[in-house]
Amino acid sequence: MSMEKMNILVAKLDHRWITSILKKSWIAMASKVHLSTIPPQPVIPSKKPFKVDLVGGKRYAWCTCGHSKKQPFCDGAHKSKAQGLSPLHFVPEKDVTVWLCGCKYTNNRPYCDGTHKQDFIVSAPLHEQT
Repeated sequence: MSMEKMNILVAKLDHRWITSILKKSWIAMASKVHLSTIPPQPVIPSKKPFKVDLVGGKRYAWCTCGHSKKQPFCDGAHKSKAQGLSPLHFVPEKDVTVWLCGCKYTNNRPYCDGTHKQDFIVSAPLHEQT
């Protein structure tokens, strides 16, 4: 066998070996890494705000994902249904009655700012709890 044919054979074997190693590494890595770069979006549990009496000095966790069955507060559903979203923690200074956002798209989190009246919320499907 000529030296040129041997070099070609070695190059082909090297290519196959490297490709095999890379495929195995990619499969192992892909199974451990979430490949999506798009952040999760909340679902819409209500198209109206929630009227809530808050106690001053108490810590609250407002649901940001929309999956909680304890709306408008978090019950931990984001851990399995909306990984990447976490509740918004807040402490009111005094006892107060407020309107907390139910659509999850307010720009004044956790308080309602009227976003639920916009077309993209009005025309969106309402999330049904399962």
